Amino acid sequence: MDPDDPLSPSLSRQQRLPTADYIAAATASPPVSPTDSSDTVLPRAISLENVSVQLNEESPLLSPTNAENGGPSLQYNGAPLRGSQLSDFDRSKSMLYLIFLTMGLAGLQIAWTVEFSNGTPYLLSLGLSKSIMALVWIAGPLSGTLVQPYVGIRSDNCRISWGRRKPFMVAGTAATIFSLLALAWTRAMVAGIFAAFGVAPEAPAVRLTTIITAVFFVYVLDFAINTVQAACRAFIVDCAPAHQQESANAWASRVTGVGNIVGYLLGYMHLPRLLPFLGDTQFKVLCVIASILLALTVGISCVYVRERDPRLDGSVKKNRLGVAAFFKQVFKAMRRLPPRIRTICQVQFFAWIGWFPFLFYITTYIGQLYANPYFEKNPHMTDDEIDEVMEHATRIGTFALLIFALTSFIASIFLPFIVESSNNDRDTVDTYNSNDDDDHYSKRGQASVSTGRFLSKVVIPGFTLRRAWMFSHVLFALTMLSTFFVSTPVGGTVLVGFLGISWAITLWAPFAFISSELSHRDSLRRLRARHVHTHTHTHTHADADNDNDSENDNDSEDNGDRAGIILGLHNVSISAPQVIATIGSSLIFKLLQRPRGTAGDDSVDWVLRIAAVSALVAAYMSSRVREDERSASARKGGGMDDDEEGGV
Repeated sequence: MDPDDPLSPSLSRQQRLPTADYIAAATASPPVSPTDSSDTVLPRAISLENVSVQLNEESPLLSPTNAENGGPSLQYNGAPLRGSQLSDFDRSKSMLYLIFLTMGLAGLQIAWTVEFSNGTPYLLSLGLSKSIMALVWIAGPLSGTLVQPYVGIRSDNCRISWGRRKPFMVAGTAATIFSLLALAWTRAMVAGIFAAFGVAPEAPAVRLTTIITAVFFVYVLDFAINTVQAACRAFIVDCAPAHQQESANAWASRVTGVGNIVGYLLGYMHLPRLLPFLGDTQFKVLCVIASILLALTVGISCVYVRERDPRLDGSVKKNRLGVAAFFKQVFKAMRRLPPRIRTICQVQFFAWIGWFPFLFYITTYIGQLYANPYFEKNPHMTDDEIDEVMEHATRIGTFALLIFALTSFIASIFLPFIVESSNNDRDTVDTYNSNDDDDHYSKRGQASVSTGRFLSKVVIPGFTLRRAWMFSHVLFALTMLSTFFVSTPVGGTVLVGFLGISWAITLWAPFAFISSELSHRDSLRRLRARHVHTHTHTHTHADADNDNDSENDNDSEDNGDRAGIILGLHNVSISAPQVIATIGSSLIFKLLQRPRGTAGDDSVDWVLRIAAVSALVAAYMSSRVREDERSASARKGGGMDDDEEGGV
């Protein structure tokens, strides 16, 4: 274990503080007694008895409050800490703040839904075969593997006054909008350029150039989207308090569900008829609307939420920004991954071998179920007739994804109430503690506590977030295997609807686990830095200790704020297996695909069935993810070592 790691087991129990302890210690000096006017500083080692917390946080939709009267919840040596003594970044945030913090993911998800639900039919309409198209979609995992760790490191090292993550959110949004619009108008742009030289739009050269250009913009789009996603996820870790990371990621799942619903609802509607001024095809109008909503949601997040000023962390060494330094930091971070995060990445590896084929080919699967009867009745359709059938089939497939999105959104609302919270220490601070009007907030606190106690009755004992995650993988596998028995689009839509439950947990659980741990580590790092700067001793040996601590802080500063790189590595565990899924899908399509317009093409069915096997492996791996050590301690009455794995 690294002695500079703030969560290393080699540190004493006093140094490995609960969240409440490090929030209090990192943000305020102990309150001075009225009879003691002497200067007070933070002690080197804060005992667990010095800082106490009494809070209620039954519901992720309620602001955490003091269990007695909604007043200040943190105490030091028995004296309460007022909200004015707490850093703004460590105080609990309101529900509105968490919504605005995560809102950028809603616009990003709308852009994803456009690509997921309409990208494959659009590329097929340009003349790509299914086997070649599967290789085109390798752009997603390739960009995720390379871009997110790079964006993570660059944003970690960013020292612009308006924040670490915002510059990448803005730049990525601009690139996403450009590539969406360029992709939608590829055929028109290429045909217009060739027409200027007298080449007919039906010429083979025009068709080939159109395909190449479209594939190029697919790659640009995926690289841009991954930039926004990496920045938005790290933005949540940076700006939500450690004790609210689970709630923040629950809200991220909810706003993502809203984005899914909006995107798939728009895809199901006949938009050229409703909004002809935005484009003459469904894909064009979708891209315009997605661009507007992405700019709006990311803009709201950037304007409303204030980041810490990264310049306060000091300058960055020049040699940390090069290509060689990038790979060096990536491999170093991989070796230093905390055991719990490493296991989560292993689960994600197998889970996303299954999710990738579903997200990209489920529209095609539902569409084929719809089109089969038409192709059986008329096996000799013209290309225009096939296009007409498949255009309607795509909308049917998009409707199935709309049901999927609705189910996912409803699940994301109710699951946090029935899943047992991992924050059993209730180490939170009241959102409104900065106000001294105790009567007002006492009433508010009592109301919140009453509501929270009512909602706590629906919690399923023992149904932790880890077990819910394992359940989601099993549900996914059973649903994919059920394709053996489904032959109608209605049956396929029902299966897709059930998968909305799994998707809601997939968007919540792993990010909640990782964000909570990263925020906890960052707060501990800031606490240790504050000790060094605030603690003063006159004795020689104490000065020497301070020098040693300063060296340790300098050593750990290189990895102090690692939210960007660790989230990037987590995304590698999501993206890299998609390469395996892409190659496997391409081989299956090559072996089983039938000509376009032929009934009974079950190549996509087999891709989904094989994905179920990978999901079962992920279910087994998720049983090895240990519970939050503070939660485990609360239930077992003891501690748990960092390297210990939990059972089912």
